[in-house]
Amino acid sequence: MDVTNIANMATQLSNVRAQQTQETAVLKKAIDIQAEGALQLLASIDPSQGIAPIDGSNMGQTIDVRV
Repeated sequence: MDVTNIANMATQLSNVRAQQTQETAVLKKAIDIQAEGALQLLASIDPSQGIAPIDGSNMGQTIDVRV
């Protein structure tokens, strides 16, 4: 292995490391954007709708008979 091959390999490794750093930054940004969207979606839910009270008044009133 001569000096040129070693230099080329070092350059390639450096390029791969830089590309991985950029890809990780893009992935983190995408995760942050998804988290913001999820929080907005949760904030838009009206808490008075959709969840039955836990006082037992609705307990045992319906039976799911799907097969």
